[in-house]
Amino acid sequence: MRRDERGRSRFERNRGEPGSPGERQKGAASAPTTAPAAGSPSEAPKSAPDAAPVSPRAAPATPPAPATPPVAAPAAPAASPSPNPNGTKAGSEPPTPANQTARPPGAPRAPQAPPTVTAPLPPPPPVADKVVAPGAAPQGPRRIEDFRSRRQETQQGGRTIITEPGRVIVRDPSGQSFIRHNESDRFRRGARDIRQERVGNDTRNIVVRQDGTQIITVNDRDGRMLQRIRRDPRGQEIVIIDNRHPGHGGRGGALAAGVAAGIAAGAIGSYFVSLPPPHIGIPPDRYIVEAEGAPPEVIYDTLMAPPVESIQRPYTLDEVRYSPMVRARMPSIDLDTINFETGSWDISDDQAAKLQVIADGINRVVSRNPGEVFLIEGHTDAVGNDVDNLSLSDRRAQSAAELLTQQFQVPPENLVTQGYGEQNLKVQTDGPSRENRRVTVRRITPLLNGGQAAGYQQPPN
Repeated sequence: MRRDERGRSRFERNRGEPGSPGERQKGAASAPTTAPAAGSPSEAPKSAPDAAPVSPRAAPATPPAPATPPVAAPAAPAASPSPNPNGTKAGSEPPTPANQTARPPGAPRAPQAPPTVTAPLPPPPPVADKVVAPGAAPQGPRRIEDFRSRRQETQQGGRTIITEPGRVIVRDPSGQSFIRHNESDRFRRGARDIRQERVGNDTRNIVVRQDGTQIITVNDRDGRMLQRIRRDPRGQEIVIIDNRHPGHGGRGGALAAGVAAGIAAGAIGSYFVSLPPPHIGIPPDRYIVEAEGAPPEVIYDTLMAPPVESIQRPYTLDEVRYSPMVRARMPSIDLDTINFETGSWDISDDQAAKLQVIADGINRVVSRNPGEVFLIEGHTDAVGNDVDNLSLSDRRAQSAAELLTQQFQVPPENLVTQGYGEQNLKVQTDGPSRENRRVTVRRITPLLNGGQAAGYQQPPN
């Protein structure tokens, strides 16, 4: 196994060090020999590993552990190995407090270190202004290798900015990486018209469907989304996403209260919030549900489940996207059985049926509350180039959302997609892992509105 100048293996670098996010830039490695499943890495040229993959339960070498504190905290004890960016660890599991259930694989265990640069993230790429006919073949490159030669890298405000068609990748000096794309691209398929309007300093991108329904995305002067609105042919509106500052504009208090809440919660740049791991008081298999074999009622119940802890304030969409501990407040569903072609994000017809149970559950929830929002996440294993993995996982999440809409009529405006590459490993290994190559679905409505959804009840503290 290759080691760096400090003698650390690539797997040890992935776990990080105390106080660091544990991200790293990786060289290229060889492609898997079998078709990867959901979120699997691309085929960046790379050499075969020098050793067998690390077992998920194999404890890596660590420095002498300090004395174990007498009472176990929700976070991992001091003697545990250092966390990776999402707080998961290799080796033995830490003790579980008596008042909560054991944490399932993939559940965060320690807060993620905040980014170094506190300025807001740059906006996503602009949306295309052309409609896409129903059933039209996808345009542009469809494999990750087609993007490598088209990537451009610049330095902005201490960050590394990598641009490629349809994506902006932001690498913080801490090593954390964030990928940006324009959600409105999904709304263009089958639209009757697309137009843009200026209202003061804001821009409104309006997608008009065949039945006259409008999906309105309001962006600020810097291109960042403020609101997503559905307006029906009669003019009635539903605000699905309100990305204005928490506490402002009818979201539960004055702007000053929202600012104070954000500061208290450790908000950074309107996109990152530092929180402790949540208390998980439900069975592990109901906190992270494996979609394969799960009954439809379990899928539906998980999509309707409340947060595992009380939500203290509304979060912006970017705070939900880029803050692992915020997302961890909501139960989720993992789907690791979709097989993509190597280096591609297209979902073949024979794989589409695997999303049927997820689509049925989402449609059932939306029929009760048309303002619900669901996050479709893409994840990879740790094999491959981290930039490729991040881009590939983001595009595969988008493909899953597009399929949910095109084949199962899930309203696209009720979905949000985001790729995380290898940042949230479910099994701690540098080798190929089906469990790590997955699509995750979770309802995020309570996070966006502070738990004020119709019929929602805060869990007891």
